[in-house]
Amino acid sequence: MRILLIEDDHQIADAIRNGLAQSGLSVQAVHDGVYAAEALASQACDVVVLDLGLPGIDGMTLLTQFRKKDPDTPVLILTARDDISDRVAGLNTGADDFLVKPFALAELEARLRALLRRSRQAGAGPDRADLRVGRLRLAGSERRIYCDAKPLEFSPREFAVLELLMQRNGRVVSKAQIQDHLAHVGQYAGDAGSDPVGDTAIEVYVHRVRKKLEGSGMQIVTLRGFGYLLQQA
Repeated sequence: MRILLIEDDHQIADAIRNGLAQSGLSVQAVHDGVYAAEALASQACDVVVLDLGLPGIDGMTLLTQFRKKDPDTPVLILTARDDISDRVAGLNTGADDFLVKPFALAELEARLRALLRRSRQAGAGPDRADLRVGRLRLAGSERRIYCDAKPLEFSPREFAVLELLMQRNGRVVSKAQIQDHLAHVGQYAGDAGSDPVGDTAIEVYVHRVRKKLEGSGMQIVTLRGFGYLLQQA
């Protein structure tokens, strides 16, 4: 699980990062709203942990902006504000959970894992909604991808790779995220099984998808050391 932690208190951020790292969770921390906005726009993550009282851009504004671009990634608000009106405002703005400081690290971890489970269950079923990126359309109920009205042929693993890139359109997707996605959609995607997929295999799948997207108006760009980005050709 990759967590983007947006917290202006460095001590709290370090405690969360170090504590969750002991459970094998990867945490990237940013400490003000401006850098947080850049991170949310350019990097993919599994869960966002968001403080509300941030310098630069406040947390509620960040959440509003983020939800316009990404309605799916779970967001947990972590804040010292314990008024019920703040909870209601945060949840109505698009947060998925709300935890008030001070808190137990074990509870934070449990809530994050629960959010991730629900997110994956919601995104793994066969009847998910359509996705549209440029001229590409992913028909969730059919599990097919079209360029305009023309169906494109992908193996189940190739389909899963492009599906994730379309879900994260405009943001970098790492090999680790592709590996996780292939593992978690296995039960619905035929031969896209839950067995681990190595870096070399991922490179092969991305190469095949890239070739099949030629003429679609979209391309997959490799950002060495970071991952892949789906963008207009």
